[in-house]
Amino acid sequence: MYNYKLVIQYDGTRYDGWQRMGKDESINTIEYKIAEILRKMTGEEIQIFCGCRTEKGVHARGQVINFKLDEQKKPYEVKNYLNRYLPRDIAVISAEVVPERFHSQLNAKGKVYVYQLDTGDVADVFERRYRYNTFEKPDFKAMRKAAGYFAGEHDFKAFTTAKKSKSTVRTINSIDIVENGDKVKIIISANDFLHNMARYMIGMLLDVGNGLKKPEAVRDIMDGKDVQMSLPAESYALFLEKIIYQEA
Repeated sequence: MYNYKLVIQYDGTRYDGWQRMGKDESINTIEYKIAEILRKMTGEEIQIFCGCRTEKGVHARGQVINFKLDEQKKPYEVKNYLNRYLPRDIAVISAEVVPERFHSQLNAKGKVYVYQLDTGDVADVFERRYRYNTFEKPDFKAMRKAAGYFAGEHDFKAFTTAKKSKSTVRTINSIDIVENGDKVKIIISANDFLHNMARYMIGMLLDVGNGLKKPEAVRDIMDGKDVQMSLPAESYALFLEKIIYQEA
């Protein structure tokens, strides 16, 4: 069999996430759209693996997927065919044949999410679908202090909606808040993310920035104290930036 690795990007606005199974099963997903085109191209029923399952409404700039085909295709043929027939809000950036043992999820060493803010008093008309508008500048000093409590290895069971998980312990490598005028990015790098974890973390940081919570609330929640959780941040401003793999 031939193992193909693709880097893709997508606008998640109108989709129910990467994959939706169980009681909320849906075919309006990124995975389904790609699988359908591959089936038409190859005549095969193909199982697709992804580096990180994004939730409903979340976007991706550097999602990584892999799948195996019985019949060999040239990578550029796979890329061009998909880009020709996929909806315009999904695109294949690159395609290559990789060793059969490569698995986009199991081989991932880290993942990076970016949350986009607009701190102007008027929302940018052309970017409002992809940036969360705060209408005034949050207290970034307090947010950075709160972010420091997230750093390192912690149990993130309070920051996820995952009901079945072998472990809720994850490692946050870094959280950076990058300001560029009114446009701000919150960049979170971790070894892995639980379901909705990034959104809950960012929701907490935004509440700290708006003065609704103290930075120490993050530490207290990590310590298991009875602190009211923040609501998850809106999904439309969240991007899966990239999947990190160990270089050969």
